[in-house]
Amino acid sequence: MGHRWEEDKMKPTVGSKCCKFRTIFLLLTIVSFVGPVSGFALKTCRINQNSALCVKSKLKGVPRDIPSTVTFFDLSENRISRIQALDFSDFPVLIRLDLNRNNISQIDSGAFANLVSLQKLNLNNNKLVKLGENVFNGLSRLTELRLLSNHIKEVASTSFKPLTSLQILDISHNKLGSLEKIHLILQHLPHLQELIMKNNNLFTFRSWELTNSSLDLRVIDLSQNPITVFNITKDIFPNLTRFNIGGSSRKQQMIWDVRSSTFLSRVSVLDISGLQMALGDMKTLLQRVNSSLTSLRMNAMKYNLAKLINMSCTIPTLSSLQLKYNKLKTVGSDLFKLCVNVTELELTKSNIKVIDDNAFRSLRSLKILTLSSNKLMSVPAATRNLPALLELDLSNNNITSLQCHDFTNQTKLRQLNLYLNSIPDLKDCLFKDLTRLQVLKLQSSHIRKLNGAFKKYLPNLTQLNLYGNELTAIKGGQFKGLRSLQNLSLHENKIESLEKESFVGLTNLTRIQLQSNKITKKQLDKDVFNTLINLRRLDLENNNIKYESTLALSNPPFSKLSRLEELSINAQHFRMKHLLPRNFLQGLTNLLLFKVRNNQLVFLHKDTFQYTPKLQTLDISSNDLPDLPPELFFPIQNLKSLYISRASLHSLDIFIGANLTNLEFLQARVNLFSVIRKEAIKSLPALVYLDLQSNSFTCDCDNAWFLQWVKKDNYTQVFDAYNYTCNYPPVVEGTKLLDLDVRDCSVDTGFICFVSTTCTILCFMIATFTYDFMRWQLVYAYYLFMAWLLDTKHKNKQAPHQYDAFISYNTHDEPWVIRELLPKLEGEQGWKLCLHHRDFEPGKPIIDNITDGIYGSRKTICVISRRYLDSEWCSREIQAASFRLFDEQKDVLILVFLEEIPTYLLSPYHRMRKLLKRQTYLSWPQAGEHTEVFWEKLRKALKNKEDPDEDRFHLNLLEAP
Repeated sequence: MGHRWEEDKMKPTVGSKCCKFRTIFLLLTIVSFVGPVSGFALKTCRINQNSALCVKSKLKGVPRDIPSTVTFFDLSENRISRIQALDFSDFPVLIRLDLNRNNISQIDSGAFANLVSLQKLNLNNNKLVKLGENVFNGLSRLTELRLLSNHIKEVASTSFKPLTSLQILDISHNKLGSLEKIHLILQHLPHLQELIMKNNNLFTFRSWELTNSSLDLRVIDLSQNPITVFNITKDIFPNLTRFNIGGSSRKQQMIWDVRSSTFLSRVSVLDISGLQMALGDMKTLLQRVNSSLTSLRMNAMKYNLAKLINMSCTIPTLSSLQLKYNKLKTVGSDLFKLCVNVTELELTKSNIKVIDDNAFRSLRSLKILTLSSNKLMSVPAATRNLPALLELDLSNNNITSLQCHDFTNQTKLRQLNLYLNSIPDLKDCLFKDLTRLQVLKLQSSHIRKLNGAFKKYLPNLTQLNLYGNELTAIKGGQFKGLRSLQNLSLHENKIESLEKESFVGLTNLTRIQLQSNKITKKQLDKDVFNTLINLRRLDLENNNIKYESTLALSNPPFSKLSRLEELSINAQHFRMKHLLPRNFLQGLTNLLLFKVRNNQLVFLHKDTFQYTPKLQTLDISSNDLPDLPPELFFPIQNLKSLYISRASLHSLDIFIGANLTNLEFLQARVNLFSVIRKEAIKSLPALVYLDLQSNSFTCDCDNAWFLQWVKKDNYTQVFDAYNYTCNYPPVVEGTKLLDLDVRDCSVDTGFICFVSTTCTILCFMIATFTYDFMRWQLVYAYYLFMAWLLDTKHKNKQAPHQYDAFISYNTHDEPWVIRELLPKLEGEQGWKLCLHHRDFEPGKPIIDNITDGIYGSRKTICVISRRYLDSEWCSREIQAASFRLFDEQKDVLILVFLEEIPTYLLSPYHRMRKLLKRQTYLSWPQAGEHTEVFWEKLRKALKNKEDPDEDRFHLNLLEAP
C-alpha cells in the first residue's frame, strides 16, 4: 500500500558497512572546579605575608609544616636544644633566620647547608659551647651573624670558612678568652666590616696574636673585656672608624702601647666609657685620633673627668660628647670652656643638681643639649646662652614650675622635652620666644591648667604631647595659636568638658588622641570636631560615650570630618547595653578603619556603614551581636580585615550573601560556632587568614568539609587550628578537632569520577559498535515493539472483519495496484479491499489507520518492490502484519513480489517470513504471460482458511535467503 509521503532514502549496503568500520572514541574530559579558597593550618606558628612567626610557642624542635616560600623565619624564645641536619633543608629563599633565646647547644654538621639565600642569622642567647667544622656550610651569602650570649669556648679552624660574604659578626658575651681563637675566625672573613666581641675574657690585646695582615674592619667593639695590655705593632686596622674599648669593671689600669701615631688615625667614633688608664696614656690615645674624632663617649668615668673633658675638647674635629652616668652634681663655669666646637652634649643620669649660669657660655655651636634624668629644680639659666640650640631635653628632672623667661632667646629651638616633671600650671607667656619650635613634649608632668599657653605663640609647632596629665577641661580657643599643629596627644587625662571651639584654629591637625578621658555624648553633641577639617585619625577609646537608640541623629558628631581615615571608640565606660545611631558615621566618606570593640553593643542597624564605602578594617569584637544581617556589610565591599571575636555569633552564615569578596583577614575567637559550613567559607574568596580559636566545635560529620579544608596547604591560613577542641558530643569532648576521622563522612569524589568516566566510555563503545553492526535489527525490534503496543488495543476486540484484505504498497507501485490488482480482486472476484487513499479515516493518526486497517482485514497483501523496501511506512505496515502473524498464529500475510529482488537487500525484518511457514509467496514476474494462474493462486490464498494447522495450499514460492 502507498502513502501520502514519498520515501526516497536509501539504506546503506553491506559493502558500505564493511568500508565504514567505525572505531570512534570521544575524548571525555572531567573538569574539576577548584574553589577560590583553600585552607591550611600550622600547628604552632602563623604566617604573615612571607614571614613565619613562631615566637614563644614552647617549641622543642623546628616545625616541619612551614611553607618553603618564607623569607623570614622567627623561632625566637622557644625551647629548641638542637638544630638537626634536615630542619632547614627546604627553605631556598629564606633571607632571615632568628633563633634567639632558645636552648641550642648543638648544631648538626651541614644543618644550614640548604639555606643558599640566607643573609642574616641570629643565634643570640643560646647554649653553644663549641662551633664545629661544618656548622656554617652553605651560608656563602650570609652577611650578618650574631652569636651573642652563648658559652662558646672553642672554634674549629674551618668553622667560618664558608662565610665569605660576612660583614657583621657579633660574638659578644662568650668565653673565647684569647685572640688566637678570634684569629681562627677572621682568617676566613675577607669582607668583615664589623666585629663585636664584648665580654669575652680577653686580658690582652696584641695585634700579632690577631693577624699579621691588614683587616678591612670599620667597627670593632672590645668593651667589657678586662684588657690590661693593649699593644698594636702593625697597622692592622687601617680603615677603622668606630672603636669601643670601654665599659669594663676592671680595677687595674690598662697599658696603652700603640707604636705609631698613624695607627687608628681614622677613628671618628670612640667609646672609652669606664676605662681606667694613666692620664698620660689617655692623652696618647686621644692624640692618635686627634685629626679624625667626631664623637667621644666617656660614660661612668671614675677619675680625672674634668681633665679628660679639657683634653678631648682640644680635638678640633670633636662635635659630639657623651658624658652619661657621671657623678657631676654640679656643672661649673669652666667644665666645658674648651669645648667650643661641640655641637651635641649629653649629660643624662649624672646626678646634676646645679648648673652655673655660665657653664655653657663657650658652647656657642651647641645644637643638642640633653640634661634628662638629673635632679634639676628649674630650667637652668645657662641654656639661655646657647644661640644655636635646636634641641633641649630637660625631661625626668624635679622641675616644679616654668617661668616666662626660661626660654628667652631660644628662637632657633626645634624640640623641647619637659616631660616627667611636676609642672601643675603653664603660663601664657611661657613659649613666647619659641617661634620655630616644632616638637613640644609635656606628657606626664601633672599639668592641670593650660592657661592660654598655646593661644598666641608656637606658630610652627607640629607635635604637642600633653598626655598623662591632669587636665579636666579644654576651653574654647585654647589651641588657636597652633596653626601648624598636626599631632595632638591629650589621652590619659581627666577631660570631661569640651566646648564647641575647643579645637578652633587646628585646621592642619591630622591626628588627635583623646582616649582614656571622661568625654560623654553631651560633649560630642557640641560639634567639637567640626573645625578639624583635615583630621585623619581620631581616638576616643575609654571614655563615657553612650547612645540608647539607633534613631538617626539630627547632628552627627563627625559629619564635617570627610578626610578622617581612622576612628576608634573602643571600651566606653558604662554598665548598661549600648546602641549606635544609624547615622553615627555620617560624613566619614574616606574612613578606612573603625573600632567599636567592647562597647556592650546589642545591635547594629543595617544602614550603619552606608556612609563609609571605603572602610577596610572593622573591629566589632566583645559585643553582644548574635544576629548580624548580611545587609550590614553591603555598603563596605572593600573590607579587608574584620574582627568579630566575643560577639556571641552562632555561625559564620552571616557572610553568605554579604558579598565580602575582598575580605582577607577574619578573627572570630570565642563565639558560639559549632559547625563551619562550606557555603560560609566559599563566600569569602579572598580570605588568607582565619582565626577561630576557643569556639565550641561539634566533632561529627557536619564539620567534615571544614576539617578537610583546614588541612589543605594552599591559600587560607587557619591560625592555631591544631589546638581547636571538641565540645560535642560528650564522648569526644576535649579532644582535638583535627584528630576527628572523617573518612566515613566524605564521598570519594575521585573514585566516583573514575567509575562514571569508565561507564560512560564503555556505554559509548557499546553504542558505537551496536550502531555499526546491529542497527537494522534494533530498528526491527523497535517496530515490533510498536506493533505489540498497537495490538494491545485490538487484542480483545471480537468485531467481524470489515475487509477481505489490507493492501500494503509503495506510492511508486500504485499504478499496478489500480490497473491490475484492484480490477481483478474487487471487480472480478468480488473481494473487499482496504486502500489508504480510499478507506483511511481523515484526521486520524496514520499509525492508527494502518493498525485498524490490518486488524480489520482477514489478510494483508504486501506488494514488494525495491522502493517498498526503502520505505519507512511500508516497513511499519509489514512489521505490524508480521506481529499479527506471530501473535494470532494465523496465516494472514500474503507477499506479492513485483520484481526480482536479490537476497542481500532483504533486511532482517523482511526475512522473518522465512522463519515462519514457507507459504503464500507470489511472484508477478514469474507469472509471465500466464497471469490467470497468478490471479487464481491469489484468489485461493485469500480464500484459504487462517488456521495454520490445516493443510497448506502451496503456491509458487520465492525462496528467501
